[in-house]
Amino acid sequence: MLVPLGIWLLLPFITAHLAGDMRPARWGLVAVLVLAAIVLGASLRGDRFGLNRVLQQAAATNAPGNASGNAQGNAQGADVGAAQAQSDWTAYGATNFGTRYSSLHQITKDNVKDLKLAWEFETGDRKGPDDPNEFTNEVTPLKIGDLLYTCSPHQIVFALDAQTGKLRWTFDPKIEHHKNFQHMTCRGVAYHETKPGAVDITGAAAPTECPKRIFLPTNDGRLFALDADSGKPCEGFGDHGQIDLKAGNEITTLGFYEGTSPPVVTDKVLIMAGAVIDNYSNKVPSGAIRGFDIYSGKLIWAFDAGNPDPNEMPSATHHFTPGSPNSWAVAAADEKLGLVYEPLGSSSPDIWAGNRTPDEERYDSALVALDIATGKLRWSYQNVHHDLWDMDMPSQPSLVNIPGKDGVVPAIYVPAKTGNIFVLDRRDGHLLVPAPETPVPQGAAPGDHVSPTQPFSDLSFRPREKLSGAQMWGATMFDQLACRIKFKRLRYEGPFTPPSEQGTLVYPGDFGMFEWGGIAVDPVRQIAIANPQSIPFVSRLVPRGKDNPAAPNAAHPPGTELGVQPMYGTPYGVDLGIFLSPLGIPCMAPPWGSLAAIDLKTNQIVWQHRVGTIRDEAPLPLPFKLGVPMLGGPMVTAGGVAFLTSTMDYYIRAFDVNDGRLLWQDRLPAGGQSTPMTYEAGGRQYVVTVDGGHGSFGTKLGDYVRAYALPGNVARR
Repeated sequence: MLVPLGIWLLLPFITAHLAGDMRPARWGLVAVLVLAAIVLGASLRGDRFGLNRVLQQAAATNAPGNASGNAQGNAQGADVGAAQAQSDWTAYGATNFGTRYSSLHQITKDNVKDLKLAWEFETGDRKGPDDPNEFTNEVTPLKIGDLLYTCSPHQIVFALDAQTGKLRWTFDPKIEHHKNFQHMTCRGVAYHETKPGAVDITGAAAPTECPKRIFLPTNDGRLFALDADSGKPCEGFGDHGQIDLKAGNEITTLGFYEGTSPPVVTDKVLIMAGAVIDNYSNKVPSGAIRGFDIYSGKLIWAFDAGNPDPNEMPSATHHFTPGSPNSWAVAAADEKLGLVYEPLGSSSPDIWAGNRTPDEERYDSALVALDIATGKLRWSYQNVHHDLWDMDMPSQPSLVNIPGKDGVVPAIYVPAKTGNIFVLDRRDGHLLVPAPETPVPQGAAPGDHVSPTQPFSDLSFRPREKLSGAQMWGATMFDQLACRIKFKRLRYEGPFTPPSEQGTLVYPGDFGMFEWGGIAVDPVRQIAIANPQSIPFVSRLVPRGKDNPAAPNAAHPPGTELGVQPMYGTPYGVDLGIFLSPLGIPCMAPPWGSLAAIDLKTNQIVWQHRVGTIRDEAPLPLPFKLGVPMLGGPMVTAGGVAFLTSTMDYYIRAFDVNDGRLLWQDRLPAGGQSTPMTYEAGGRQYVVTVDGGHGSFGTKLGDYVRAYALPGNVARR
């Protein structure tokens, strides 16, 4: 605001009217403007929160196939064998280990700058008039053999030629379009291949129908099994190729239960969880996790976290517990240990817990390790006690073997919205990195309470100090002042300040420092790549009244996750939103998003740099590198390169994993709110990104699947 005014004051038609003794003051103004330019340039280039160390090179004993005989090297090699993607990408996180790592190394930090678009495919699936605002393309495709499998927001599956991007087949589940849906998205599909001599859960020979299957969950609560070669439904699975995921629930309202994330596929058991509508009512479907026969679709077990007996099966006289904690994110599995690791959210609604039962609280916002064969609990770890902030477990955990005092330890890394990464022994759930219980602010709204302590992991990206008025920010001094006034009016005593009628500043906010993108783990180098973000939210409890009725009505339909949400069945509704200035800019000073590397041998953050510009969000397309919010996660390869889309500006970027240097970037035609993947086909390594934008995130919508490769024969659709 002041720099344009200063420039205007230097123009000849102003200075010509100055008295002679005032004219030397022009040089003082020029000096101030030059100083302002220097400060601006320094602030854009510098990063006061950044870390600039360099990762140490991996030891030779960590390489897969090393024949040294060293026990640690052999264990790590076995971990790599379980976790690496090789030429294919067979599950959402590359494998059920959730590492988002590929052993391919044709693309390296030296040649990644030469990547070119190899092919592009448009799905044709666009937002319609009856779709919710949360219309998103969050998919990470799979690649098996010569086909790439992806899905679009309306859960339409596309099988593409992996080398050319040409369409082989498509399947449309014909879901109903309705604004009741809080989300319209597909994060991915799952794959199963019948092995020679395979048997089913009864010990009988596995059926010959559909030896290769694609599993597709839908937003209207169904699960399909498709022949991977043709896209036709597998007739022997459920009812002619589909099962009803709403079965077992007393409440079956369309849009209240959605299959947004792919199931976990194991040898004999298909494990499915789902998303339940947030903050609408306590009368919503259960979030029960279920295990199905991989071939027939028969229900074989259930884990209903809100039931005194979580494994009680539904029957004519028993339904799953309404509003029971659900697992909407992708899960991970270790079949050798016989365990599936499910990240749970809280009971519904999220922001009020005065009427939750002790049974509902047991596994609220926790990671549960369930027996794959029976669904019985082996262990659990709660990330937030008595969650009032929607701090559910939002990410697929990552499994990796790490060095310990007595040898290699099978670990699980669990990113949380709070910015904590909890590191546990995946066999029994005991902490490998300390997470001491720490006192937190008290004083919940009448009728509720707050846990006296919460766990704070020693491995964390959470803010180390409370926000202050000095950190309030804005595009102008006027909205900065408005942000400081808003900040002073809100209740804020640090992390876990309880919701209030006054309005509470929630930081880290509801988006979370980590979300469904998770982290990427290179088990050879023993490093993890993470993209934490920090955006404060405001949570204000709204007493019942004219604009917040106590019972559902047509004037307050379900749908949105922001703004006033009714939370029927509780004394309050809640008004949720991002902490923004009057101009719609975050009130907290940037950076808002960064990329970082963690040394898994020491569990220390080695480097961290802000990532992303405001080019596609500002009124003017200024490429200021402020570090922006993200939705999606990183991917890492054996070539020493980490790939990332997900930012609010429309780019795919490649980084050197050793020091975080930007090596390459390319402009995308729409928002890239997804996680990239990589595979090999025809002797070439491809990097694929799905770029369809995100409605509530405010990025440009599209329907693009794009594949990059090093120069060679380029095919295009």
